[in-house]
Amino acid sequence: MPLQQITFPLRGEFITLDRLLKACGLAESGGRAKTMVAEGMVQVDGRDELRKTAKIRGGQVVSLHGARIKVLPDPDLDQVSPDNGD
Repeated sequence: MPLQQITFPLRGEFITLDRLLKACGLAESGGRAKTMVAEGMVQVDGRDELRKTAKIRGGQVVSLHGARIKVLPDPDLDQVSPDNGD
């Protein structure tokens, strides 16, 4: 079975890991998503992630058996750039 590649466009600054898994259809419920994370089935940026509500931000990659999710930053947030007073 080939790896399922998913691109998830973020709305806002972040999404919690459990909600991301549910939103992408990789968990049939929020409870199942939390169980998947607690059982060590999920990696974020190549590292095991056991925090069910870890904040996933644009540019991060979430992986689990058979799927890889690339989280795209919210384009509306990119328009805000800090003014360094120059």
